[in-house]
Formats: sequence, C-alpha cells, structure tokens
Amino acid sequence: MPSQREFARRRRQLMQTMGPGAVAILPAAPERRRSRDIFHSYRQDSDFWYLTGFDEPSAVAVIAPGRAHGEYILFCRDKDAHHEAWDGPRAGPEGACAAFGADDAFPIDDLNDILPGLLEGRERIYYAMGRHRDFDQRLLAWVNLLKDKGEGGHEAHQIVALDHVLQDMRCYKSREEIRALRSAAAVSVEAHLRAMRACRPGMMEYEIEAELLHTFRRHGLEAAYPSIVAGGPNACTLHYIHNRAPLKDGDLLLIDAGCEYELYASDISRTFPVNGRFSREQQALYELVLASQDAAFETLRPGAGWNDAHARVIEVITQGLVDLGILEGHPDELVASEAYRPYFMHRTGHWLGLDVHDVGEYRVDGHWRQLEAGMVLTVEPGIYINADCSAVDARWRGIGIRIEDDVLITSEGHELLSVGLPRSAREVEAEMSGARAA
Repeated sequence: MPSQREFARRRRQLMQTMGPGAVAILPAAPERRRSRDIFHSYRQDSDFWYLTGFDEPSAVAVIAPGRAHGEYILFCRDKDAHHEAWDGPRAGPEGACAAFGADDAFPIDDLNDILPGLLEGRERIYYAMGRHRDFDQRLLAWVNLLKDKGEGGHEAHQIVALDHVLQDMRCYKSREEIRALRSAAAVSVEAHLRAMRACRPGMMEYEIEAELLHTFRRHGLEAAYPSIVAGGPNACTLHYIHNRAPLKDGDLLLIDAGCEYELYASDISRTFPVNGRFSREQQALYELVLASQDAAFETLRPGAGWNDAHARVIEVITQGLVDLGILEGHPDELVASEAYRPYFMHRTGHWLGLDVHDVGEYRVDGHWRQLEAGMVLTVEPGIYINADCSAVDARWRGIGIRIEDDVLITSEGHELLSVGLPRSAREVEAEMSGARAA
C-alpha cells in the first residue's frame, strides 16, 4: 500500500488546485449486491482510494482547505463488535485518524448533522456529480438547506467537477504508483507464462483461466478485469469472457488478462498456438501484429502525440494486409478510407493506472495530447478475421490475434513494464516447446 505520506501529498496537491473557499467531497464506493444477501468482493472507488487509501464502504471523505480543526475529515462506520464478528474489523473514527491520516473523523451516521456545517462559507464544492446518484440528492439537499438559511451569496456553493481535476493528477504516476504498476505487471507476466506452458489441445478455455487465477491468488491479488481466454474464432470477439469452449489442435489462443496490485492494474495480451506451433497463415498475421507494435514503440517518448502510435500501427497493418493479399489497393488510400477497420477496429491503447481504462484526456484543446514522463499506457494492436468473413480467402478466416503490453513514458523514452513475456513467434514456440519437454 502507498505510504500515508503519498496520500497526504495528493491531498495537498488537490487543495492547491482548489484554492481557498472550496471543499471537496468524495463518497466511497457502495457495496454491490450479487444475489439476494450475497455481495461482490468489495472494491473501493478509485478516486476515493487515490486520496485516502481507505478501503471500507459507507465512508465519505471531505477535504476542506484552511479548516482550523483539520483539512482532511473522514466519515466512516463506527466500531461494532457484532458486525465485525461477521464481516471483519473496522477502522472506526479513531483508526481513521491513527492509521489513515485523517485530521478529524466522525461516525458515518452523523453525516447529516455535521457535513452541512463543513459547507458553510465555501463558494465551490468539488464533487463528481452523477457517479453516486443517491449521494447526489443528499448533497443537493444540504446545499438547498444552506441557501434557505441564507448562507453565502448568489454565487455560493458552485459545484465543480472533481473528477476532471483528479483525472489530470492521476495521469502522472508517482514513484510509488510506478512501483505498484511494475508489481502488477510482473505477476501478470508470471500468470501468462503459466497459462502458456499449461496449454494443450483438448483443454477447456476455463482451465487456462484457472491457471491465470491461480497465479493471481497465490500472490494475494485479484484480477483487474474478467480474463479473456479465447480459442480459435472466439478471439475475434473483442470482449469474449465466456471461456467455456474446448481448445482445438491447430487453433490459436488469445489471452487478455491482468491483476491488480494495491488497486493498480496490469493489462496484458498474448496470442499463441494451442499445439505449440504456428501455421504459415497464423505466423504471417502474428508477425504483422508484432511489427506494428514495434513500430508503435518507436513513437513512445515525451513530446510525441497520443495518436502517433496508433497512426503507425494503422500504416504497418494496412501495408501488411496488402502484402498478404487480404486488402487490395494503394496503402495510403486504404488508410484514408479506413479499409483496415473490418480487421482492426479498436484503438492501439489506453491510459493505465487505478482503472484498467484509466482516466485522462486523450485530446487537449482539440489536439492530441502530448506524452509526458510519468504517463502509463497500453500498446495493443491486433488483427481479427471472423470465421464467416467471405471477403478473404478461407485460409485466413477465424484467426484473431492481439499483442498487448504496458508501457511507462520516461524522460528518455519509454520502459516496458510487462517485460519477460515471449513476443516473437520463435520465442513463443520455444517457450511452449520447453514446457512440453519438461
């Protein structure tokens, strides 16, 4: 877990942005019901965690610059021996101060009595309206109560989008965040290697998924998102998560899986032959996807535009599809007409952090954002040719390939976080051959 010094630094940075006369309010994520009286495993709201490190539900954080009795106030559940016997220990208000750095803490049941007073004299309320619908109504009721009392003036209690402020902060990763992202990537690499070595024709997709989850849980971690384990034509469904089909000799297996370390995500994809050997067509498409990823890597450095990597991937994939006879025409014209889109329909990457698809603008003032040191993103080109795609020769059909890695932008260029996984077709075959020999 990041140090309390790290969370305090983030809160100070936010308060500097907010300025005097402002207050920020962040509700914790609610518990999510799975069925009847069973709940999903709890996962804290990313913005709430980013500023507090507090991992319990039924909590509200308030950040009030200049408050005499403390600028960071946390409302949380009281200690309760009966409930803790069933659901585990709670920090309680005392623990919120002692273990989580709160300047002041109160029972969550006192929120209605205390929080309106924290809004008094504040012109701006930083809050992510629309994310927690029930809490939206409570906040508006408190604001209206203060208006009825005549607190402030006509401009009092302007609600400012807190999420827009935090998404820019979260886009630049600190040393502690980068450490967590490296750890998530390292465990995910280990999981992908285990799955690759275990794979055999006749296994089920869910058996390979079990190999991934085994590694995550062995390190005490959770999957960052539902794992994609897609054999053969299933790989052409981008968000395939059924994972219930048999793995056939001669097919490819696409795995898109990653874990969370201290809530920081990894997101890695590999595609490899179920029987350990690529066919000629599979290898041709695989090497094309790999070449496009290598071309994308060459663009990743401070000052480059966000879209530069995607533009290079499109150029390489389009040229390669022409060379293979899958597309016909001049590559420049095919790029302009987006003729590649039936076979490569998604972007080349996304921001990565506390969320798998992390927050952060991709355009600023109508222009592609420039990359800067401390940003973390994925690079994930792919080619997908559906089994029923009559526009191409039958030998190409039913092949889906994606290669995805996690990358940190550094002051000198970039660093591959998901290092250690085979990338070339030869490396993949050697890894699988070695596993079979063992």
